[in-house]
Amino acid sequence: MPPKVLLQLDTDAVFASSFDAIVAADAGAEHVLQYAGVTPENVTPLVHGAMFTRGGKDLASTAIFIGGSDVTAAERVFEQVRACFFGPVRVSVMLDANGCNTTAAAAVVAAAKHVTLSGAAVAVLAGTGPVGRRVAEMCAIEGAEVKLASRSLEKAMQAAKEVNERLAGSSVRPSVRGCQVNRGGDSEDLFRSCDAVIACGAAGVVLVDAQSLAYAPDSLRVAIDLNAVPPLGIGGISATDKAAEKLGRIVYGAIGVGGLKMKIHRRAIQEAFESNDKLLDVAEIFRLAKIVASE
Repeated sequence: MPPKVLLQLDTDAVFASSFDAIVAADAGAEHVLQYAGVTPENVTPLVHGAMFTRGGKDLASTAIFIGGSDVTAAERVFEQVRACFFGPVRVSVMLDANGCNTTAAAAVVAAAKHVTLSGAAVAVLAGTGPVGRRVAEMCAIEGAEVKLASRSLEKAMQAAKEVNERLAGSSVRPSVRGCQVNRGGDSEDLFRSCDAVIACGAAGVVLVDAQSLAYAPDSLRVAIDLNAVPPLGIGGISATDKAAEKLGRIVYGAIGVGGLKMKIHRRAIQEAFESNDKLLDVAEIFRLAKIVASE
């Protein structure tokens, strides 16, 4: 077989992510070709170069990774890449801009170690962001009832509608609240009957304080915060917490989830080289995450 070549297509204008390149090398990519400033308008020649230089079984030794800090831009590139393929002339593609899919998958799989998600209620804080949307979708895939929380009811309603349209029969409901949940009032409404909460907010934004978490209903068994930069999104949780018992809950911080995220990322890269027709998107990366977590 020819050497494994990964095209790293990054939507950021100046530099392609060094993080993604190193993970690819660790996952077995022998050559990583990095391109920055990739858009739907300029990506086609790069894809054609990947498609037409090899044929037959050798196509499996070429794969494409789409990243960058702008998830929406990366999704548009992903769709254009797919549009370039025809018949068996294609290569595998992985989408994980800003780590959105692998991070969300790691968080949901971590929660599932302690809560049976089918029939459970999960609150997703900052649910309209790229990671939050994917957490909501993955929880819905598992049969959970999702409370998708945002400061904007309009944005929460739109995000919930989009997930429910993609997953027929899913139960994602919008929830609106302020930037910080305090004891009583909105925290009681948000956490009522919830089994887990996953915070996906931006760095430096406290979504739930420690007191609110401590006084949440006993039904809330798991709390996961995906922000690693102090102050964290959920008070009382440390970034390094991993299945720690705090404030009457099982808690995870961003670094505590990060080890599993890295394993999922590497496995997805490896999977991309197993055939030339993989589309490693939200659902496929989540499927891999469950396999990785069970090993």
